[in-house]
Amino acid sequence: MELHPRVLAAVRRDLQRLTGLCGSDVQQLLTAAASSCRRGGPVPVLLFHRRMETRLGVGCPVLDRLLRGGLPAALSELAGESGAGKTQLALQLCLSVQYPTQYGGLDSGAVYICTEDSFPSRRLLQLIRHQPRLRSDVPPSLINSLQFSDRVYIEHAADLDSLQACLTRRVPLLLARGRVRLLVVDSVAALFRSDFLAADWLARTKGLLALSSTLHHLSLEFTTPVLCINQVTDVFSGSGDSLGPATSSVTSNVTSDVTPALGLAWANQVTVRLVMRRLQGTIVLGDQSSALRRLEVVFAPHLPPSGRNAGVWREGVRGEEGTDGCIR
Repeated sequence: MELHPRVLAAVRRDLQRLTGLCGSDVQQLLTAAASSCRRGGPVPVLLFHRRMETRLGVGCPVLDRLLRGGLPAALSELAGESGAGKTQLALQLCLSVQYPTQYGGLDSGAVYICTEDSFPSRRLLQLIRHQPRLRSDVPPSLINSLQFSDRVYIEHAADLDSLQACLTRRVPLLLARGRVRLLVVDSVAALFRSDFLAADWLARTKGLLALSSTLHHLSLEFTTPVLCINQVTDVFSGSGDSLGPATSSVTSNVTSDVTPALGLAWANQVTVRLVMRRLQGTIVLGDQSSALRRLEVVFAPHLPPSGRNAGVWREGVRGEEGTDGCIR
């Protein structure tokens, strides 16, 4: 059946907008897809939309509203300076994924791959103890029934080969058996900064593309959110890692411009880019105080650029009401 030219034109416009490809590249993509359909049967064109409809909630109503329900089943990046709260949010997601779907979870576990630091097990146990305070929307009997620590699978990868081996052997087994529905890599930049010299940019780019291909495959095959923690670089530092779109934030009369590490080669592989910032100022919650943070959406196919202020507490990361606003 031939499609109406108006439909084809709309598809071309959407593909150009979502992929950043030029018109001739989009036409080449459509031709290749049509050729593939003739050889191997129909392509599930709605698969991308179904993956984006899958959501893993953060466990905080404010941040879940920012993300329109949470992380999609796609490759997401959470970048930020050291101490911004990236690992805190990743650990919180490792617990959130274990809740039933009606409470924003995926009723499964998480696999957490550490590439530079040891796994923060003490902090995870603290978050588990304080789940009733964070998740007041969940019946206490349900929280007490969940064996949180038994469903977080920890891996360590000291180099890129070890990471690829983990992602192609052990992680697919956990996913296929339904043990996990969240994959966290903390952090993606560490191995590329340690395994490659500055002059090895071509080999590094090939390694990045191979890694992103593996992560996309896992997310697609198992409808699983994949979260990669990334470091950031001051765009004025002159570092070779600072290539890529910078993000800007104005906070407490101080403007900071940072960009996630690994450059455009990596940025083009990411479906959702989030940035966590540590701002000037302190906020108070009961007997606790926290440095002010902000979680920002830099780009995503289903979200506008925006952000919410947040704090890191004993029970986890909570967004602050009334701190919405678009990024300028």
